[in-house]
Amino acid sequence: MGYATINPFNERTLKTFAEHDDAHVEETIGRAHSLYSLDWSRRPIEHRKAIVKKAAAILRERRGKLAELVTLEMGKLIAEARAEVDLSADILDYYADNAAQFLAAQPLKNADGEAWVESAPMGVLFCIEPWNFPYYQLARVAGPNLMAGNTLIVKHAPNVPQCALAFAELFIDAGAPAGAYSNLFVSNEQAARIIADPRIIGVALTGSMRAGAAVASEAGHAMKKSTMELGGSDAFIVVEDANLDDAVRLGVWAKMNNTGECCVAAKRFILHEAIADAFMSRFKAELEKLVPGDPMDEATTLGPLCTENALALVLQQIETAIKGGAKVLLGGKRVERPGYYLEPTIITDITSDNPAFYEEFFAPVALMFRVPDDAAAIALANDSPFGLGGTIMTTDIERGKRIAREIQSGMVFINAPTWTAPDLPFGGIKNSGYGRELSELGIGEFLNKKLIRVA
Repeated sequence: MGYATINPFNERTLKTFAEHDDAHVEETIGRAHSLYSLDWSRRPIEHRKAIVKKAAAILRERRGKLAELVTLEMGKLIAEARAEVDLSADILDYYADNAAQFLAAQPLKNADGEAWVESAPMGVLFCIEPWNFPYYQLARVAGPNLMAGNTLIVKHAPNVPQCALAFAELFIDAGAPAGAYSNLFVSNEQAARIIADPRIIGVALTGSMRAGAAVASEAGHAMKKSTMELGGSDAFIVVEDANLDDAVRLGVWAKMNNTGECCVAAKRFILHEAIADAFMSRFKAELEKLVPGDPMDEATTLGPLCTENALALVLQQIETAIKGGAKVLLGGKRVERPGYYLEPTIITDITSDNPAFYEEFFAPVALMFRVPDDAAAIALANDSPFGLGGTIMTTDIERGKRIAREIQSGMVFINAPTWTAPDLPFGGIKNSGYGRELSELGIGEFLNKKLIRVA
């Protein structure tokens, strides 16, 4: 597994990076552990806040260059790349501004004496992060854990190495000591040894279900706390009383944001039969307007997939779905041009014996289903190995709340696409993983909640 920048727009290899050797890995772990034990965890929180706030400011100062790196390495539309930089800066600011409150001691009612719970950092974390949001995924672990007093070692995805280096540079330039946040280019075998190292106290991973199963197993064997965010196959439910204009507009955004390469993208559109034909017709018309091109160009509305392997995988998924009896209403083929482009695709008539019924399509592919009522919509939404997010479109808010309570997922949005913000907890259930990032919940995952009692 090599680390390289391969431009998805033109398929050119622009830069390669050697993996770090075991001596460098050992030095990195030792530095992070020593810094945690002797310095970082003991610093007043205001000192850590100043560094994290400065890192957020540098993100904003370098917004243009950092966004271009995202687009260059994984193909995100440039406007979306700028928005990701903004969101990442907001996350760092959020934890810098709120960590003291989140970490404050919590007094307990105790009949005999005095008792309270204190929040203490735990040590060095190993974080394995994906390519689809190269800065946002890093900010989600860096902001809360640096503020909590932990130190981080990060293995980023092999296809976004320049983004990985740029994010690590933020903290050095913000005044963080060496070892607070460290980037490593390592193999999966080296990663397994890092997880096993006794100086590592926890593991955070965002990635595929297969990667999550492997890393969770290694963490469990080593008795390490872990959090896993493993993708999803989110339902986008449109009932018959929904505002169809809003449903189509938001549905297109929910599907096509980040070219569909998003854990919380709308992947299964569950439509009440009374509005299904109208929704699909209008949704199809909107996808047909998308224009493939250079993602650096503001006029481009359809970007490439991240890698050749990603494109090959989704083409195979589509072929398998068709063999299983599904029908392609739109697209389904590679765009005839350089780059890893897939036509915006709509697939219908997917039965439960079709492999596509239970798969995650990490691409601009929408699966369409018809249902007769709310009960059928809920049953279909829950008939999935995943449970990350979901959306319900309805003008009857109380009806939307009732449906939301029945959906088996970590997040449900009513009349809005599933999305993310610093103050909203992010995470799922079932094969979508466990643990939460962002909000107050996100800073609590790798803390020692220590009871102190005075008799």
